Amino acid sequence: MAAAVSFFSAVLLLASSSVFAAPQPPHIVLILADDFGYYDVGYHGSEISTPNLDKLSASGVRLENYYVQPVCTPSRNQLMTGRYQIHTGLQHMIIWPCQPYCVPLDEKLLPQLIKEAGYITHMVGKWHLGMYKKDCLPTRRGFDTYFGYLTGSEDYYSHIRCYPIVSMNLTRCVLDLREGEEAATKYKGDYSTELFSQRAISIITKHNSDKPLFLYVALQAVHAPLQVPERYTAPYSFVKDQQRRQYDGMVSAMDEAVGNITMALHQSGLWENTVLVFSTDNGGQTLSGGSNWPLRGRKGSLWEGGVRGVGFVTSPLLKKPGTVSHELIHISDWLPTLVGLAGGSTNGTKPLDGFNVWNTISKGFASPRLELLHNIDPLYVDLAPCHGWNRNLTLAEEVSTDCWAKSGFNVSIHAAIRSSNWKLLTGYPGCAIWFPRPGCNSSESQSSSEDPLKSVMLFDIEKDPEEKNEVSAQFPKVVDYLLGRLTQLQSTAVPVNYPPDDPKCDPGPTGAWGPWA
Repeated sequence: MAAAVSFFSAVLLLASSSVFAAPQPPHIVLILADDFGYYDVGYHGSEISTPNLDKLSASGVRLENYYVQPVCTPSRNQLMTGRYQIHTGLQHMIIWPCQPYCVPLDEKLLPQLIKEAGYITHMVGKWHLGMYKKDCLPTRRGFDTYFGYLTGSEDYYSHIRCYPIVSMNLTRCVLDLREGEEAATKYKGDYSTELFSQRAISIITKHNSDKPLFLYVALQAVHAPLQVPERYTAPYSFVKDQQRRQYDGMVSAMDEAVGNITMALHQSGLWENTVLVFSTDNGGQTLSGGSNWPLRGRKGSLWEGGVRGVGFVTSPLLKKPGTVSHELIHISDWLPTLVGLAGGSTNGTKPLDGFNVWNTISKGFASPRLELLHNIDPLYVDLAPCHGWNRNLTLAEEVSTDCWAKSGFNVSIHAAIRSSNWKLLTGYPGCAIWFPRPGCNSSESQSSSEDPLKSVMLFDIEKDPEEKNEVSAQFPKVVDYLLGRLTQLQSTAVPVNYPPDDPKCDPGPTGAWGPWA
């Protein structure tokens, strides 16, 4: 009898020990670069030195079939909601400082879901998801703390953003930096890449490891304006193009910031239970030094140069580290993936367009994603038309003679969809140039005038990632299928939300950009 009791006690002890030894959910650090070009990381062959990004990605999983959106707000929207922008009304452009809207308040965002799973949540850096009223602010949408700026760009040192208020016939240049919900006035002169990385390091250092950490670092780098301390550009004296030289220095500063954040995770003892995700928000802006070579197009376009992103995951928790994934993954997949890692639930969200791709990344499984909507934007206007675009016909005239004009989808609309190896584009996709590799002769550049665009174009992206061989005529059934998918997806879209500027946004000459409604 005593032996039986002793055995039973031992079983209870083992059971209770296993409960207490249950692994804590991982700390999650998500770093988002701004306008970081596909070519501009060392492991893609760039002249830019990125030792930290190279090392971290080499020990993790490099994502080489990874997609983002062409511009800032839509990417951040999909990251935070896990939903295509056609389902949140943000399918057109970005949110400007005086526009009275934000990511719909009935959307449940990533930090809210992770917070519900028991995490401490912090955000550092660029918000750009709307701020016209306080309910739109990061601190009202799931983040325990926030330090950063609310609009889309600003001066790296003064943290001032200039914006024209047309109805008042003036351009307002005021501070855009917040500590929580209050204007942060004491950081003038601090270079933002260093300022934001130092704040991230401070958060990591002070974090109580008994609680899981979610830290979202949305760096300003490497978005224009091209500003960086001279010590970062000095190694690139061989780069003749001044813009490119400044950009290279900005990338080096960003790489150092990522390295410093990672070092803090190691020194604080958090690293062994951390998952770190690195991503760009869109393709590089060739007008500001960026490069997406050898991909076609740039930021703002639906060509691969606008939407194929640099991304990787690194963590001691990966089952197959040191690998390269060619599985299809999209920025909207981070919400279900990270919430799943956190042990949280997505039951409180609207229907997601993202997938949980952790097994794809960690174990090398096939991606659950077979299709990807890049966008459907009926209001698209290219804000920075590129040279080489010399068409005599308007899209409407072209469509009237186009064999796809009778499809159920209006093929004059700016749209693109990826399904398996196929990518279909309709309307005008944006700047269609293959920009030359930095430092090479500009004669390498090819423009759309040499390869006239059509209102419907089909590419086999796996065989032709540079989008040089248009094959719609050879595969009409594929075109029909993808136009049908665009029609189905468009039927689920909500109206575009893109209101005119509200003059009440004016913060006055001594104020700061922030809520006004």
